[in-house]
Amino acid sequence: MNAQTIIAKRIALELRSGMLVNLGIGIPTLVANYVPDGIQVYFQSENGLIGTGPVPEEGFAHPKLTDAGGKAVSALPGACTFDSAVSFGLIRGGHVDMTVLGGLQVDAAGLLANWMIPGKMVPGMGGAMDLVTGAKRVVVAMQHTAKGKPKIVPKCNLPLTSARPVDLIVTEMAVLALSDGRLKLMEIAPGVSVEQVLAATEAELEVPADVPVMPIR
Repeated sequence: MNAQTIIAKRIALELRSGMLVNLGIGIPTLVANYVPDGIQVYFQSENGLIGTGPVPEEGFAHPKLTDAGGKAVSALPGACTFDSAVSFGLIRGGHVDMTVLGGLQVDAAGLLANWMIPGKMVPGMGGAMDLVTGAKRVVVAMQHTAKGKPKIVPKCNLPLTSARPVDLIVTEMAVLALSDGRLKLMEIAPGVSVEQVLAATEAELEVPADVPVMPIR
C-alpha cells in the first residue's frame, strides 16, 4: 500500500453520514475512493460542485467536471453545481463539516502552511485560507517528510494559511491530533514504530504509553 493510499484510507474513517466535506487538491481527492460501506457524505469541490464521487477511471473523465485544481472528478446522482459565490458562502458561513487539505508544513501549535514556497511559481492560496478558517473540522493529508526533511516542525518557516490550528494530521506514518495546544501521537501506521515517527518529526510530540495502529486494511 503506497503512502497516498494509507493517508486517504485513514482519513476516510473520519467520515460520518450526512457530512458536507470539502476535499482539496492532491491526496485529499483520493479520500472519495475509500468511503466506508454504509456512510453517505456529500463531497464539495470549492469550484462549485456538491456530489463529487471517486476519481474517474481512465477514459471516463468528463472535460467539464473537474476539481479546484483542474483534475477530473466524477459526479454522483443528485450532484449539483453552482458558482464560486455560493461555494464560498458555504465555506465562509461555517456550513462545511470537514475539510481535507494538503500541507507543506504543520508546526507544534497545529498551524498549517500549505500554499506557497518562496521562489516557486504557484497559483496562490486558492480557498485554503477560507477553508481552514471556516470549516468546522480541519484535517491535513500529507506525507510525513519531503525529500527526507520533516514537514512537522517546531515553527513553520513558510507563510501560514490561517491563524487557526488544524484538528488532525494524517500521514503515511502516523495520526496526530491537537490536544491542549500540543500535538499528540494518536496512531501509527502498520509496520511503523513510535521511534520512527519521532525520528521523522522535528516538532515535540506528546506520546501516550500505548499508541494503537491505524485501523486500515
